Amino acid sequence: MTLIRMLFAFLALSLLAVVAPAASAAITQDDLLPVDEAFVLTATAPARDRIEIRWKITDGYYLYRHRTSVEAGAGFAAQPLQLPKGKAYRDEFFGDVETYRGELIAALPGQPASDADSVTLKIKYQGCADAGICYPPQTRTVKVALPAAAGEAFVPLGAGALTGGLLGQRPQAGMDTLPLPAEQAFGFEAIAFNGNELLLRFTPARGYYVYRDRTSMALEGAAGVSLQAPRWPAGKAHRDEHFGDVTVYFEQAEVPVPLRREHAKAVQATLRVTFQGCQTDGICYPPMTRRVTLSIPAGAATPASTPDVPAPAAVAPLPATAIPDDATASAPATPATTAPIAADVERTRPPEEVLARNQRGATSLLAALALALFGGLILNLMPCVLPILSLKALSLADSGRSGGQARRSALWYTAGVLVSFVAVGALAIALRAAGQALGWGFQLQQPWVVGLLAYVMFAVGLSLSGVFAIGHRLAGAGHGLASRSGAAGDFFTGVLAVVVASPCTAPFMGVALAYAFTAPTPLALLVFAVLGLGLALPFLLIGFVPALANRLPKPGAWMETLKQVLAFPMYLTSVWLLWVLGNQRGIDAVGLALAGLVLLALGLWWFQRVRFAAAPLQRVSALMLTVAALVPLAMVHRLPAEAAAAPTADDHVAYSAERLATLRAEHRIVFVDMTADWCVTCKANEKAVLNTTAFRDLLAEHDAVMMTGDWTNVDPAITAFLEQHAAVGVPLYVMYPRNGGEGEVLPTVLTHDTMRQAFERAAR
Repeated sequence: MTLIRMLFAFLALSLLAVVAPAASAAITQDDLLPVDEAFVLTATAPARDRIEIRWKITDGYYLYRHRTSVEAGAGFAAQPLQLPKGKAYRDEFFGDVETYRGELIAALPGQPASDADSVTLKIKYQGCADAGICYPPQTRTVKVALPAAAGEAFVPLGAGALTGGLLGQRPQAGMDTLPLPAEQAFGFEAIAFNGNELLLRFTPARGYYVYRDRTSMALEGAAGVSLQAPRWPAGKAHRDEHFGDVTVYFEQAEVPVPLRREHAKAVQATLRVTFQGCQTDGICYPPMTRRVTLSIPAGAATPASTPDVPAPAAVAPLPATAIPDDATASAPATPATTAPIAADVERTRPPEEVLARNQRGATSLLAALALALFGGLILNLMPCVLPILSLKALSLADSGRSGGQARRSALWYTAGVLVSFVAVGALAIALRAAGQALGWGFQLQQPWVVGLLAYVMFAVGLSLSGVFAIGHRLAGAGHGLASRSGAAGDFFTGVLAVVVASPCTAPFMGVALAYAFTAPTPLALLVFAVLGLGLALPFLLIGFVPALANRLPKPGAWMETLKQVLAFPMYLTSVWLLWVLGNQRGIDAVGLALAGLVLLALGLWWFQRVRFAAAPLQRVSALMLTVAALVPLAMVHRLPAEAAAAPTADDHVAYSAERLATLRAEHRIVFVDMTADWCVTCKANEKAVLNTTAFRDLLAEHDAVMMTGDWTNVDPAITAFLEQHAAVGVPLYVMYPRNGGEGEVLPTVLTHDTMRQAFERAAR
């Protein structure tokens, strides 16, 4: 009971530590100024050969220098845009950048045509608020009058909407017209058409449009009545500069939504609908939520045999960095199929497609917990965790524990696993709340973490080889930290199991983690705790089921040999981590880390020789030498990042949003592989599937292109792609079809059959 109280106390403190700062810092997009109020844009021509573009920047907002550009239309031979030096800033998305506050004045020199009286400018820019929220990239098209000899033409943004047009012309929708308030730009109504169906009506204003796939809905306060999939009418295939190939509605759209009823009684309910829309060639609005109170009359209860096709329940706005700077000119996209979702279609989906679809859609708490438990359980079979589990099994056999001792050992090991999983989850959630786009395994993007793990694995190997002994009894890698009861050894063995599990992603973990990263903090931490419970479950069973414990081999001389043999997987793990470190920071980093490992081995060996001698000064010196081994890691962290080797084959290219858009415009099948050198699951998939002749034959057969994104180091573009597909880390595999439809997220564990079927679907 004491252990359980300690565990609950830790969980409570973790919740308070995460929830308190997240709640105090919670800021939504509703708190932002409209983009044209935050950055007031004007353009002037003080001379025929020079145009000035000004942004008046509201306090608390800033613009990026590298996201600012101006293109001149025909009739004006422009030179490079002249921008003043900005303020140096370390940005969480773009790295080292320059920003502008207060005011930005840019100059565009050039030579106009002799008969030109005006020039059209396409102005692109992006900015953020100090509150931690960024606007999408903005594009404005303005026409500036050129003076005949000397003079000035002043065109404020939005003047066309106020004075009747730019330069006496009628304003065009989406071109320099002052954006309407969201309520006027996007009308929404809903009625209870009958007891078993609602009717929703979206009415965008002229010059505006609504996204079909950026819409979610839920019915609140109606026990026993829920929404099923909406029956969208045929929309218009649209090449969107923000979201790529999408289906939108420029005109009024009426959407029937069937109800699933557990009873026939009339109910009062509130319909909550969240959707997103844009001004044509203008700004995009943040996701907006409307609520309508409905009186739903009595209706027929839904038969139990009717498959449940729930309505979409989440709209996750893309982070600013996930949106391409501009849409690449391309051939018109093939219209996407917009037929109503049929139950038989859902039943015929392959299991991996349903899994990927569920990962991006709504997941109930119970489903997330079940998947988390299975994911943690299967994590025991991953190669990165097996060495630690072997140590734990060896420690149980060595101690000959049974009864109460075995139960206490299992509970302490479980506590170490749970505390570590919750701590990692709390850290990831806190960093995401602070604006960092992070996922599972994010800590391995830091070279000092990779180097430190290499040290730990190497030290465990030295201990197993007998170079030094932390304690007098064997209880895993951390038993020396234990008291005589061995509790601390069991606890820290659990901690070490979670540490080495971080590069692995087991099946079912992706869906559970996706739920955790979007759920309220207490529920998210509960999912992480259940993941830990799944990892610890085998040893819990051994501790509490005597029949399983009795099957463990009896202690004997063979255990010393096995202990020494288990040192070599630890050394190999350290070598692998050094390889990852080399890919992150180059061969110099490997050399520094190897020097540190030598210091570590020398310090531990020296300490072992003098630990029982009357030589306190030598013990202190040995400990200082061991600590000095950390100095090379600090030097490694300062080394510049190593550039990833880009694929060069015709059918294998490096990932970029622009190249992806170009390939899709050419109606090519594109398979996107997001990977990292520290991702064990990624490497297993590459060895088993992606680097095989059979896979290359599939690429050639379907005239497909493989795009690889390397997330070994922090990469904002890849992070944005992961966020766009609701992925919590790597691996992420997305298959884009030839017809221009949405990409299909594939399972995290690949097989040849999975890939063959995915290519066949993409070729239809």
